[in-house]
Amino acid sequence: MEFIQDLLAAIGVVINGVPQGILALSLGFAAFPTAIAFAFSAVANAVTGSVAPISFQVESITVAGALGDNKRERISIILWAAVLMTAVGLLGWMNTLVDFLGTDITAGMMAGVGFILARAAIRMTQTNVDVGWISMISAILVYIFTKDLVYTILLSVVISTLYSVYYKKATIELPAGVGDQKLSFIKPMFSGRILRGALALACLNIGSNISFGMITGSMTGSEANPVNVDVLTVVSSVADLISSAFGGAPLESIISATGSAPNPVFSGVLMMTIMAIILGTGILPKMGKYVPTESIAGFLFVLGAFVTVTGNIQPAVAENPLVGSVTMVVTALFDPFFGMLAGLVIKFILPMIGVFL
Repeated sequence: MEFIQDLLAAIGVVINGVPQGILALSLGFAAFPTAIAFAFSAVANAVTGSVAPISFQVESITVAGALGDNKRERISIILWAAVLMTAVGLLGWMNTLVDFLGTDITAGMMAGVGFILARAAIRMTQTNVDVGWISMISAILVYIFTKDLVYTILLSVVISTLYSVYYKKATIELPAGVGDQKLSFIKPMFSGRILRGALALACLNIGSNISFGMITGSMTGSEANPVNVDVLTVVSSVADLISSAFGGAPLESIISATGSAPNPVFSGVLMMTIMAIILGTGILPKMGKYVPTESIAGFLFVLGAFVTVTGNIQPAVAENPLVGSVTMVVTALFDPFFGMLAGLVIKFILPMIGVFL
């Protein structure tokens, strides 16, 4: 009976991850190296006993896609961010960083990312208007009535995809090479633009590892949260190094229903193993030929506007409204790195200037 519950939790997270994986493929990220990263993460979590799995995270995919103009720029941003975050995790600096930044800045960055997701969703509806708006309307209605993200993504993606396949009779051409079952090393680039993107992605991962990892850990019902954020950071960052070196997608911490399973470690490992199989066997790229990218627009909007913004805006402004608000707005307009810098200036620099004045 417990195995069935573990399996159902894992399948629910897989269903949630498939459309986000298709979004990653639409940006040119390759499936096979991502499968290897999933396999590594499954082994790593089994060895470390971590209850926090990693998977496709729509926030990191969207930010990397927005900050990189092409595939090579995007994988370079992911790789250098992973190098930085691996060092942070190995040195045990995650909790120190979060304590230094404070909830106002970390929550402000996450709230700003929520606006980025909502904006990306609206842009999707402009490229494929009918499919995008069907996804948007159905997602909003499902979430209002159920308050369940799994049902929201499942129904909105299925409804808009069925419309696309059977009414419009559309098929989708994914970028060349995303379904190739081979590894080809891609030499990373380095420039000021890529450095900015890597820092932005690293800042996003600091916030998401703390918030998403801790939420998943709280689902276990344990009095002491069982998630070691430094372990989660190292696992996700090394997975990104493996994946991005060969053109794969980023894999980050997520809010995972496997945390509420009877055996959360096993359920999380099972979920990542299933995702590795779906990607490694080429099933996901085949699905991607029929599932339009715009089918995820509704889920993106709900996740951004209804969940990420509303879940983070209150802690962002509770302690220091000016710091949290500025961090959120600058993140929404630019990226999480500039949002963090703006928050730090308001929090630490301006008071120092005021003392001398």
